[in-house]
Amino acid sequence: MAELTPMMKQYLEIKEQNPDSILFFRLGDFYEMFAEDARLASRELDLTLTSRDRGKRAKPEEEQIPMCGIPYHASESYIARLLAKGYKVAICEQMEDPAAAKGLVKRDIIRVVTPGTVTDAACLDEKTGNFLCAVYADSRSAGIAFCDITTGRAHLTAFTGKDRVEHVVNELGRFSPAEAVLNEGAYSETALVSALREKFRCRVENAGERRFLLPQAERSIRRQFGDEAWNRLPAAVPAAAMALGGLLSYLYETQKTDLSYINDLDYYEQGRFMELDLTARRNLELTATMRGREKKGSLLWVLDRTRTPMGGRCLRSWLERPLLNVAAITRRNGAVAALADSTIDREELIAALGGLGDMERLIGRIVYGSAGGRDLSALRSAIERLPEIRGRLAAFPDRRLQELSEEMDVLEDLGERIARTICDEPPFSVREGNLIRDGFHPEVDRLRHILKSGKGVIPEMEARERERTGIRNLKIKYNKVFGYTIEVSNSYKGEVPETYIRKQTLAGAERYITQELKELENSILTASDRVVALEYELFTELRQEISAASARVLKTAAAVAEADALASLAAVAVRNGYCRPDVDESGVIEIKEGRHPVVERVLKDSLFVPNDTFLGEKESRIAVITGPNMAGKSTYMRQVALIVLMAQMGSFVPASRARIGVVDRIFTRVGASDDLAAGQSTFMVEMTEVADILRRATRRSLLILDEIGRGTSTFDGMSIARAVLEHCANPKTLGAKTLFATHYHELTELENSLPGTVNCNIAVKTRGEEIVFLRKILPGGADRSYGIEVARLAGLPEKVLQRARQVLEELEREHGVQYTAPRKEAEQVSLDAMSEGEVLDALRRCQPDTLTPIEAMGLLYELKRKLRQGDGHG
Repeated sequence: MAELTPMMKQYLEIKEQNPDSILFFRLGDFYEMFAEDARLASRELDLTLTSRDRGKRAKPEEEQIPMCGIPYHASESYIARLLAKGYKVAICEQMEDPAAAKGLVKRDIIRVVTPGTVTDAACLDEKTGNFLCAVYADSRSAGIAFCDITTGRAHLTAFTGKDRVEHVVNELGRFSPAEAVLNEGAYSETALVSALREKFRCRVENAGERRFLLPQAERSIRRQFGDEAWNRLPAAVPAAAMALGGLLSYLYETQKTDLSYINDLDYYEQGRFMELDLTARRNLELTATMRGREKKGSLLWVLDRTRTPMGGRCLRSWLERPLLNVAAITRRNGAVAALADSTIDREELIAALGGLGDMERLIGRIVYGSAGGRDLSALRSAIERLPEIRGRLAAFPDRRLQELSEEMDVLEDLGERIARTICDEPPFSVREGNLIRDGFHPEVDRLRHILKSGKGVIPEMEARERERTGIRNLKIKYNKVFGYTIEVSNSYKGEVPETYIRKQTLAGAERYITQELKELENSILTASDRVVALEYELFTELRQEISAASARVLKTAAAVAEADALASLAAVAVRNGYCRPDVDESGVIEIKEGRHPVVERVLKDSLFVPNDTFLGEKESRIAVITGPNMAGKSTYMRQVALIVLMAQMGSFVPASRARIGVVDRIFTRVGASDDLAAGQSTFMVEMTEVADILRRATRRSLLILDEIGRGTSTFDGMSIARAVLEHCANPKTLGAKTLFATHYHELTELENSLPGTVNCNIAVKTRGEEIVFLRKILPGGADRSYGIEVARLAGLPEKVLQRARQVLEELEREHGVQYTAPRKEAEQVSLDAMSEGEVLDALRRCQPDTLTPIEAMGLLYELKRKLRQGDGHG
């Protein structure tokens, strides 16, 4: 250390305090990185690696230290790239003006940016929350806390028992955290750590026990959320408080700023929301598709027509956490109904919401101290829209919408304060002036006048000096090193007056100063520095004043977000022909003409065929569904699950009528693949998922089971499938409502022997070797298997298909089993009846009041095409 330069000593001392972060060390207009940080940053950010002297007495092989840098004003994009790769970045700023500093400029860490604590808009998806989570686990219980510091909201829950870690993993699915800090007990749970890293691509840190101690947790929670919040936490399960304490400790340690705006704590217990495991979320494609992990093609893609970022996050949270309380569901559903029933008022509300800024994240950056002038202007623009939004909400008769109107503070005083202070088009940086509106502050106006008039004198002086000296190419120039100088080319050097003082020699010219020019320069530059400093001071005062009102802003933002989410659900319901479901505690699921909300939106060449569903509390509790692949069994089962989930999140549903008895959980076992990393085959994965379902499901659950037992021999698979089916049907063992798709036609015999079991099949029509999938669910089992016909549709060579038929006939003779029913030539598909049915379904679903002329014309052409196909003229 003694051989290093003072600045490198300072760097290494600060780096030693932040060994797990990439240190952005401020030097002038750049953030510099040295040594290993420089090597890493140059590799990850494609930066040029240079070097710097270590010190005068360093050994020859140690004379140069690797370094690289980035412009400080462009740091956001670089930080975003590092965070996306799981790194932490420590921001080290100059704590004093370098021009006024005596000796080495003081520097210190002002913030550690991590994937879960980033606030910069460039690093965030505007319609997705960015959560930091903390998990505390011991041998008896587990607590998990989440916080989105961009909005100031925190969520907390805890679990006990042997399944506590499984419940924690399911909670992670609701929030998809970007970063997690764990105590020793949680970090030792390999399933939890694996899920965080592999399923959520989450940065995981073992924070030890130091951050999770209960006495410190109590102090932090009381200070952050108040005594009332602490008293609400379960004393019998301290894991909840310890998880929240660990989260707060990590925030205090990394953020080094006022976090008082994080004051909204949502503590919830098991039983408030429908629990969905990661498999169900993936199979139902709630927020992303299974294949591409894209929003398009997911349920969220269909439902999200929100106009604001905060409304989009609100809607997503509703989808991730469907309700279990019938009264809460009905209240939300009633608000959607009121919006759906009033087309003009709803569309005017949606128009008022359009383009509204992200008030939640704007106030977060303002309180955080990272907001600029443009952020304040965006907040002002949002505030100016609030009176209209509030008035539109008050016009609806629904109680919840009127409550949202009352909860909305129009924040007129803040809007006016910003409008008076900040100019209409503020610059990007708050330290370069031109931020404060003309006429707001007398001293700012005076200094600007000096600058304006002073700079106007320069051209006049230049013209006067040319006239006086006769030097035609004389120029007055400015640079940061020498200030204002008079530049004269060498050809006129002999004509330079004696009053000129030479300042700098160039290749083809000389630069001079005069006493008059220095006095003018001093006046201009002093005014420039003073006005920039004063504008920053005034801006900081305004930012602090708005920060003090953060609770008002956040409350209003929450009301706007909920109104936006409700309006989105209503608009989608009207556009897609959804109905309001009746949600109760009956345990019955009854759906008339139900449709898959996503599939019907992506179909282009055909209309979606609706289907009915009835699953009772006692009768018709189990539906055994048979039929060929590609006929629509999986689509039908998923659509039932999605309709139930939509109803419990408060949405209208794609059906003509629906009655939904609240379910506590939805389980899916749809498809499987090898898990080679874990050494598990497809069948092992399938059996593991089935075991989890049978262990965790209750009578109030909805089970979607597709092709159980297909990964092993026929008789083994059929035996397992039947045993699972009997377990699900028996009220003494489970008794859950179950949709059970299978190719084992022998299981259809259970309708006569297993109480509560009914058979359904996907209608298929044949015409010679051709088959047509009608997509219709009918009572009874399938009459035959259509595997060879489906293989033909898939494009298998004709020789292979012929051989398959021969082998099938041999097997039937050998085992005395008929796998295929005799083909009836008279069994022709009635395309006419099929097309007429599709036309009638389309007419029932269309909403004439909302169709544009072009949409109406397109619908007529589509219906006519269907009828022509039925007549054989297609």
